[in-house]
Amino acid sequence: MAESDGGEADPGAGRAAGADDPAPRTQRPQLAKSRTISGSAAASAEIRRGGRDGGILARRSSAAVAALPPVPGRLTVAVDDPSHAAPNAGVLDRDWCYPSFLGPHASRPRPPRQQQTPPPASAARRNPSGNPATTRRVAASQRDEEKSLASVVKQSALLGERRPLSPPPPPPTRARRFDLSPYCLLLLLVVTATSSSLAFWQWMKVLGLQKKIRSCSGGGADAVDSEETAETSWVLGDPGSGFVTSESWKLAPMLALAIPIFLFKYAEQLRRKKENSSRTRSTEEEVPLEKRIAYKVDVFFSGHPYAKLLALLIATVILIASGGIALYSVSGSGFLEAIWLSWTFVADSGNHADQVGLGPRIVSVSISAGGMLVFATMLGLVSDAISEKVDSWRKGKSEVIEVNHILILGWSDKLGSLLKQLAIANKSIGGGVVVVLAERDKEEMEMDIGKLGFDFMGTSVICRSGSPLILADLKKVSVSKARAIIVLASDENADQSDARALRVVLSLTGVKEGLRGHIVVEMSDLDNEPLVKLVGGELIETVVAHDVIGRLMIQCALQPGLAQIWEDILGFENAEFYIKRWPELDGMRFGDVLISFPDAVPCGVKLASRFGSILMNPDDDYVLREGDEILVIAEDDDTYAPAPLPEVHKGFLPNVPTPPKYPEKILFCGWRRDIHDMIMVLEAFLAPGSELWMFNEVPEKARETKLTDGGMDILGLTNIKLVHKEGNAVIRRHLESLPLETFDSILILADESVEDSIVQSDSRSLATLLLIRDVQSKRLPSKESKSPLHHNGFSHSSWIRKMQHASDKSIIISEILDSRTRNLVSVSKISDYVLSNELVSMALAMVAEDKQINRVLEELFAEEGNEMCIRSAEFYLYEQEELSFLDIMVRARERDEIVIGYRLANTDEAIINPEHKSEIKKWSLDDVFVVIAKGD
Repeated sequence: MAESDGGEADPGAGRAAGADDPAPRTQRPQLAKSRTISGSAAASAEIRRGGRDGGILARRSSAAVAALPPVPGRLTVAVDDPSHAAPNAGVLDRDWCYPSFLGPHASRPRPPRQQQTPPPASAARRNPSGNPATTRRVAASQRDEEKSLASVVKQSALLGERRPLSPPPPPPTRARRFDLSPYCLLLLLVVTATSSSLAFWQWMKVLGLQKKIRSCSGGGADAVDSEETAETSWVLGDPGSGFVTSESWKLAPMLALAIPIFLFKYAEQLRRKKENSSRTRSTEEEVPLEKRIAYKVDVFFSGHPYAKLLALLIATVILIASGGIALYSVSGSGFLEAIWLSWTFVADSGNHADQVGLGPRIVSVSISAGGMLVFATMLGLVSDAISEKVDSWRKGKSEVIEVNHILILGWSDKLGSLLKQLAIANKSIGGGVVVVLAERDKEEMEMDIGKLGFDFMGTSVICRSGSPLILADLKKVSVSKARAIIVLASDENADQSDARALRVVLSLTGVKEGLRGHIVVEMSDLDNEPLVKLVGGELIETVVAHDVIGRLMIQCALQPGLAQIWEDILGFENAEFYIKRWPELDGMRFGDVLISFPDAVPCGVKLASRFGSILMNPDDDYVLREGDEILVIAEDDDTYAPAPLPEVHKGFLPNVPTPPKYPEKILFCGWRRDIHDMIMVLEAFLAPGSELWMFNEVPEKARETKLTDGGMDILGLTNIKLVHKEGNAVIRRHLESLPLETFDSILILADESVEDSIVQSDSRSLATLLLIRDVQSKRLPSKESKSPLHHNGFSHSSWIRKMQHASDKSIIISEILDSRTRNLVSVSKISDYVLSNELVSMALAMVAEDKQINRVLEELFAEEGNEMCIRSAEFYLYEQEELSFLDIMVRARERDEIVIGYRLANTDEAIINPEHKSEIKKWSLDDVFVVIAKGD
C-alpha cells in the first residue's frame, strides 16, 4: 500500500494498480500531516492487506462518511462522493499540493457535492457469531465497498480550501459569583426592620391580651361584660393560650434579630452550593465573602466624605434601639422608657449603676460599653476633622474670598521689593490685599515675608500653596476677581523661565469665569516677548527684566546720577507717573496745561483719537480734545488737581548750543545673556569712533558665536569698535593688564555664570569695584598735597579720598541684586549703582497699578523717542539769576523739553516734582535739571 505522510493518497493510483496498469503509478508528493489510526492489530493488518490488494487509501473522515456505522476491528475510511467526478476521479495535476516555499497554486472551485445516504445499519450486524469464513466474506465485501468508495476520493487543491475545523465548544459558563452588594445589604436591613417591627407588634398585641386575661381572671363576674367574658373564655380555651400566658413571648425580639443572621448564612450557603455545582478549572483565586464585604465598605468610606459620620449615626441608633428593646425584654418598664434609658446609658456610662437584677445589669453594662465605644469614635472623628481643617489652613489649602486684590504668581528674590512697593501704593486707600500663590509651603512663605522687616501700612499679604499651572489652584485664590495679576520669573535659566511664564499665561486664559484685571508678566529674554503677547492678547503687559536693566545701566553710564532719579520715579515713595482725565481742561493748549498743576508736572497726553496711545512731550500748540487724559508726575493720584494759570516770567533763554557727541571708551566687566542688546543700544547712543572693551572669561570665538546667535551683525557696527580681552574680573593681575585709567565709563555686570546666586553675584561685583578703584587711584595723579601730618601708615580716609578722586575721572556703574549690598556701595561714594532687582520690582508694581504706564517706560528706555536726561543749568538760566521753577519749565519748552526736577550743586539727591513751584530761587550754574527731551 502506498501511503502519504498525511494519510492521503491518489485514488486514481489505486484504481490503476488494481485494474489496467502493469505497474503501480508513482505516488505524488504530499504535504505532511499528522494522523491517528485506532483499532486492533488484526484490523490494522486487514487494512494493510486490503491496501495491497485493492489499493485502498485512508484519509480523514468527512462529514458524509462519518455517519457510516463503524465495523468492529476495522478503520473507517472517509471519502468524498461527488457525482461529477472525472474519469481520473476528479483529480487534476494542478490540484495536488506540492511542498514549496512559494505556497500552493490556485485551484478550480469545487462544485457542491450531493448528500450521501448512509448504508443500512443491518450491515454492521450481519455476522454476530464471529465465524472466520463469514468474517472473510465480510472483509472481502468491505474491501470491495472501500475500493468503490476510494475511486471517487478527491484531494483538496489548496490548504486554504480544506474544510475548516469545527469551532471548539465554548468554555462552560462559570456560575455567577454571589456578591453581597450594597443593595443586598440594604435589602437585609429592610428585612431586619420589617421582621423586627412585625415581631414587636405581635409581642405588644400578646402582652395586651395577657393583661386582659389577668384583669379578667382577677376581677369578679360583675367587673366585665358578657362580650369580654366570651372573648376571654375563647382565648383561654384556645390550645395556644398556654404559650400566650407564658413568658416565652419575650424571646420574640431575639428571634427578630436572628432573622437577618439566618438570611446572611443562608445566602452564603446558597452561594457555596452554586459554586460547588458549577465549579470549573480556573486559575482565578477565589475571594472570600468577608474580604469582598471589607472591600465594599472600604470603597464606600473612601468615596463618600460623610460616610464615617453616617456610619457612626447608624451605629448609635442601632445601639440605642437594640439596647432599649433588650431593656424592655428584661425589665418591667414601658417601651419608650426603655428607649430613653438606653440613650442615657449610651450618653453617660455611669447611669447603669442604679439597675437592679442580673438581666437589666448585663444589658445596661453592654449598652454602656457600646456607648463608650461610640463616643470614643465620635471624639476621634471630630478630632481628625478639626486637625484636617487646621492643617488645611496652615498649609494654605483653603479658598481665598477676596475681590479687587492683587495676585502674585510665583516666588523669587524680587518679591520682597514688590510687596513693599504695593504696600506704599495702597497706603492712600488705607491698605489693600495682596495674595501670593507659589509652589512652597505656606508657613515658609509667611516666615520669609516676616523677615523683610518693613511695615505694610495696612496691606495684608495672604499666602497660598499651589501651582499657577493648575486651574483649581487659580480658582482657589479668586483669580477671576483680581484687579491685577503679576507673574514672576522663576530662578531657572531664561528659556525655562519664559516657557513657564507662557504656560501660566495659557492657564490664566483658560479660566472660564474670565479675568477682571490685566496680567503683568516678567520676562527674562526679549526674544520670547512676542510669543507671550500673542497668547495673552490685550490682557498681557510684559516687563523684560534684563532688557530694562541693561538699557538703564547704559543710560546711567552716559549720564551720571540718572540711576537715583529712576529709582525715585519708578518707586511709589516719591513721585511717579499717573494718568487721569480732566474734563475742565478740554480745549486748552498743552503749553497752558503744563503750568496748570501746582502739585504735578504734566509730561504727555493719552490720545482718545488714537485708541489710547500716549504722546510724550507734545508740542505747546496741541489742543486737548474730549476724551484725552493727562500724563503727570505726582506724589499720589489724589494729591494734584488743575488750578488757575499762574503768572510766569519767561525771560530770555541763554543761547547755549547743545554740545556735540565725542567718542567714548567704555569697558564691560562680565557677560550677560542680553549683552548683544546692550551693544546695540550703545551703537545708537555713542558717537562714531567709540570703543567698547569686553573683559570676561568667555573665549573670543565663543563671544562672536553668541553675539551672532543673538541677531547682532558685528560687521555692521559703525559707531563703536569691539575690543575683546579675556580674563577674570576678580583677579588683580588680570585687571592690571587693562588701561583702567583711560575709560570714560566702566560697567560691572552681574555675570551670567553667577546670576542665579545673589550673594555670590554681589560679592563678585563688589570685589571687582574695589580692585578697579584701587588700580585707578594708584595710576591717576592725586590732588592731595604732601602734608607733614600725613603718616606713612595706612589711612582709611585717605584711601577713600583717592578712590573718590578716581571716581571723578571715571564713572563706574555696578549692577547690584541685593538691596543690602547697596549700603556698602553708597556709603563709600566711589561708584554709582543700579539696583536691578528692586528697579524691576518697582516697574512691575507700577504696571500692575496701571498698565498704561508700561507704554511710558518702554518709550523712555528705548533708543529712539523721548528719553530722561540730565542737563546743566547753563542751558536754562544765567549765573545767580532768580527764577521760579515754573519760569524754568516755560523756558525749557523752547528746547522742546519738559523739566521735571533738579539737583542743587551742594546736594546729592535730586528733587522730582518740587513743591512751591512758583517760589523764586537763586540758581547756580553748577546745578543740574532733570528733563524729558526728544531724542536726536
